[in-house]
Amino acid sequence: MPTIIIDGQPVKCRPGIPVLQAALEAGFNIPHYCYHPGLSVVASCRLCLMEMKVPRPGTTETVWSPRLFPSCQTPVRDGLEVRFNSEKVRQSQRQVIEYYLLNHPLDCPICDKAGECYLQDYAEQFGPATSRMVEDKIKNPKKDLGPHTLLYQDRCVLCSRCVRFCQEIAGTGELTVVNRGSHCEIDAFPGIPLNNPLQGNVVDLCPVGALLDKDFLFKQRVWLLRSARSVSPADSSGQTIWIDYNEEGIHRIRPRYNEKVNQWWISDEARFYWKLTQRPDRVCQLRRREGSGWVPLSLNELPGLLRQRFGAAAGSGRLIGAVLSPMMSCEEAFLLARFVRDISPQAVLVLGFVPVEGTDRAFPGGFVIRAEKCPNRRGLERILEHFGEPQLTLGDFLSASAGGKFAAVYFMAGYARPWVQPDWLEALRRIEFLVVHDLFASPLDEIAAVRIPGASWAEREGSFMNCDGLLQPFERSAPPPQGVAPDGQLFYELAGRQQRFCAAHVRQELARAIPDFEPLHIPQELPPFAH
Repeated sequence: MPTIIIDGQPVKCRPGIPVLQAALEAGFNIPHYCYHPGLSVVASCRLCLMEMKVPRPGTTETVWSPRLFPSCQTPVRDGLEVRFNSEKVRQSQRQVIEYYLLNHPLDCPICDKAGECYLQDYAEQFGPATSRMVEDKIKNPKKDLGPHTLLYQDRCVLCSRCVRFCQEIAGTGELTVVNRGSHCEIDAFPGIPLNNPLQGNVVDLCPVGALLDKDFLFKQRVWLLRSARSVSPADSSGQTIWIDYNEEGIHRIRPRYNEKVNQWWISDEARFYWKLTQRPDRVCQLRRREGSGWVPLSLNELPGLLRQRFGAAAGSGRLIGAVLSPMMSCEEAFLLARFVRDISPQAVLVLGFVPVEGTDRAFPGGFVIRAEKCPNRRGLERILEHFGEPQLTLGDFLSASAGGKFAAVYFMAGYARPWVQPDWLEALRRIEFLVVHDLFASPLDEIAAVRIPGASWAEREGSFMNCDGLLQPFERSAPPPQGVAPDGQLFYELAGRQQRFCAAHVRQELARAIPDFEPLHIPQELPPFAH
């Protein structure tokens, strides 16, 4: 591992990385725009220039070079000595930042990027916060780049991150730099809107307020938001994300760096998945069937009713069972499976419907969108393996239900898209006591004895095991709607526990029973400014 000297301090760093990356990882605050560790290096913004010692010609002595070097383009080597804390570097930074402010509009109070804009930060920390220019600024029109993204060209600093992302990571190349000199600007190719499945990442990459998400535009100030670490349930890859929320609910989702899964990026499917939490057809009322209609049921009454009815069904000589949805967390699935097995050791466990759409889609930058549109199939398979027989596939379960073999079944769902097949209803109608636990209204409501409103993944805590076997925890962000309890809390109460559900405590029980659930994958936290 090479050691370099930055501003007189020795820094151990990974071999092959640029000096800028080594400095950022060591905690130095170095201004930069065009550099991003996931993209090619162009060294165009000139903000990260540094002084560097070079060999004196004809000797082995090293001296400070009279010129500055781009730290993003200079690889580390053992013994290299550089400095950023010098008058020459500070003067260069002031001049470059003033250049960026020549035509930049002073619209920070209305800019969506205010509060997380690197031009604001850099102007205050490294350069003049005002411009000496008195001439008219060059003004450019706003551009509608696609269904999700706007470009405010006046604010653009031409770092070209968005262009390189579309070329190198997405491989679609919709964006380019047009014109020359002071008239350069970002634009989309004629007739080709920015609409690839990863396009939302260009908004995250933009260091200023040039590229904006239409869904977030003028909705919230970022300093009013809190962030929760989470895992996207959009597919089986386990993309790690930040959920930005406040008392009004969720407002956006951003990628959370994960070296083993999604690196710096997320798919648009994961980015906009939070909208299902606000769908108008969400089930928000707990009901039980009485005659041909529904009557209210309180959350306090529910555990006792379920224990009584499942216990009576088990004593009738017919089967009871639970259908575990791959949208559940590992902790929830473990508690539900244990509930029905405690009532009857012969309770049947079923892996629920696994939604698959097309085939996996790989992109040139290595990112993969999985065809399996659920987050926890692999976790459920390990839990079912632990509990052992009797188990049925979903198809065999439906056949057994059609034959009238089940007296009571707990059916978990929670899917984002319609999932009930028309021919299932006749089979499931033969179940005497069918409990349906779901986010949205579905055809199963016609035959359910109890309908339980589910909480979305953002309203729960737990862990998912992705398609590669990585167990990743996620935090609760927004509270569920009124009348909806977190799923884990209900399963806690079914087990006779009175305390508040804690996913970490259940995960400890799960790890003792199944060692595969002991190692957690916690993505590395990037240091500040290592963006």
